[in-house]
Amino acid sequence: MGNTSNDVGSNVTAVTVAELAGLNTLGISLARIDFAPGGINPPHTHPRATEVLTVIEGSLLVGFVTSNPDNRLFTKMLEKGDVFVFPQGLIHFQKNVGYGHALAIAGLSSQNPGVITIANAVFGSNPDIAEDILAKTFQVDIKVVRQIQSKF
Repeated sequence: MGNTSNDVGSNVTAVTVAELAGLNTLGISLARIDFAPGGINPPHTHPRATEVLTVIEGSLLVGFVTSNPDNRLFTKMLEKGDVFVFPQGLIHFQKNVGYGHALAIAGLSSQNPGVITIANAVFGSNPDIAEDILAKTFQVDIKVVRQIQSKF
């Protein structure tokens, strides 16, 4: 089991071509996702892969957001044995809504799917995205941007 003692309460153990050279040219990879009670796999995207998620243990709320201009949210409650597909490149997430630990296995349609965690990319970039750009984008005071950036 992965260590879920962190700020988001989840742990992703990836098996891509970087971890297993035998995946080279096969166009597949896997990830094990462990969740503490209430843990989340924060909103993220895979720029090079569609993801098929299977719940092994527990109950997960999952969802993805369609692209502009609609930005429509699709969610579903999943139980042990349920499967859900996250289309390539769309922002998606999972949350453990059960009382115990949850476990899911994700199959991805690329040996190197990539992952962009939205909050980390926006508020934890190196160097930082200018505070005035983020303040205007999110329509908040610069102090709020600074506070969020300090967490990343």
